Amino acid sequence: MTQATLSEHSIAALTARQLSDGYRHRLLSPVEVVGATFERIGALQPRLNCYLALCEETALAAARASEARWLHGEPLSPLDGVPFSVKDIVNTKGVRTTHGSVVYADNLPDSDALAVARMRRGGAVLVGKTTTSEFGAKCFTDAPLFGRTPNAWSRAHTSGGSSGGAAVAVAAGLAPLAIATDGGGSTRIPAACNGVFGFKQSLGVVPHSQVQDAFSNYTYVTPMTRTAEDTALMLGVLAGEDPCDPWSMGLPADAFAGITGAHGALRGCRVGFARVPKGRPVAAAVAAAFDAALALLQDQGAQLHEVVDMDLDVEPIWRVINHTSWRARFTDLAREHGAVLTPSLLQQLALARDVTANEYQAAMFARTALYRRVADLFTQYDFIVTPTLNQTALPVDQDLFGELEIDGVRYPQVRPNWFPWTMPFNLTGHPAVSVPCGWSPAGLPIGLQMVGGFKQDARLLAAAWCFESACAAGRSPLLAGLD
Repeated sequence: MTQATLSEHSIAALTARQLSDGYRHRLLSPVEVVGATFERIGALQPRLNCYLALCEETALAAARASEARWLHGEPLSPLDGVPFSVKDIVNTKGVRTTHGSVVYADNLPDSDALAVARMRRGGAVLVGKTTTSEFGAKCFTDAPLFGRTPNAWSRAHTSGGSSGGAAVAVAAGLAPLAIATDGGGSTRIPAACNGVFGFKQSLGVVPHSQVQDAFSNYTYVTPMTRTAEDTALMLGVLAGEDPCDPWSMGLPADAFAGITGAHGALRGCRVGFARVPKGRPVAAAVAAAFDAALALLQDQGAQLHEVVDMDLDVEPIWRVINHTSWRARFTDLAREHGAVLTPSLLQQLALARDVTANEYQAAMFARTALYRRVADLFTQYDFIVTPTLNQTALPVDQDLFGELEIDGVRYPQVRPNWFPWTMPFNLTGHPAVSVPCGWSPAGLPIGLQMVGGFKQDARLLAAAWCFESACAAGRSPLLAGLD
């Protein structure tokens, strides 16, 4: 790798680790990399629509400062000079944070969210804000403010959501790292749709400085990358306790060093697997890719056990807990600005209109029972694996409250039939990751969800790295005709 042979295209294909190594050995410069990143964004943004705001001037200034630090051998972290994006519901000081909403089109926060502040303190370079559904309220990425963000592989299919812009930007080489969020699968769903690595850590591992109910929290500020190694690098900067988040207290900041190169991390591990919740469908292509992933896990030395009774259908309690949260947050906004809000957001508010206090508390009791049921599974298994999604990316115009089609059969609800496996682990707090594991006949990515024991994030990441290394399922959209 030399500066003479590197092009904007090849820079875009480099991981954060490769960029960091290039800076260390003076084969690359942060200024060169950030400049190439903006060139690529300029070329592909009209097609992908994954950025809502760009920070070119401040990013180049930060890159120049990073370059000086590398030249003096004083980088702030391995991510110094590495470009990253931030989902548009995560606050960025002085940079538009619109939540995908016309109501907040000109909102300029006066401070960074803690995760953003930590990335900046590590020298990483913010290049822009990525698209999201309005307030992150659904599993597709479209909003009144900017329209739709299509899949990185197919303009006819959804990028998933609500962190669709983050996943597309990472997949297409428009910055190798992204800060996303996951409130029910919002990192793992678009990661699976776009063939990237989406990690939802255990509750508290990355402190959440914006969540309004920290004690009952089920939402996460997450890393989105192309590799397990880059995720570990991000978590090395993002993790660690902070007084803003009670779940974060007492957690170390340095648990993620050395997870890569951990050959044999799956050897002898007890892996419980489940293809689909009882009564739910799964696409033939997804089932085939999942079976191939199981075979690969077994080749890596894992001991496989089918979990026949893993019924984690959380839809009834999810509707109570999630929709009452939306209602508490947005009822006043809807009363004043309902005409310009996303219709599906208003529908979700309406679903919680008649929920009683007893019903809400009963759902919280059920959440505790769910945690204990999952915790018991981890007395029997080291990891649990499922398909991330029961079908590949849905059509780009899919209605959240409409029917979806799987292998020619139509089903009445998107949430419990497309991503039934992601929501349970938001409620229980266990770490879960979507790793690319295959491709449909139509050329759309398929993801494997791997779940670890509570606070066993580093062990899960090491196992995911082992699978990723053996699978080699990653196929970069850099080579998919985007150029």
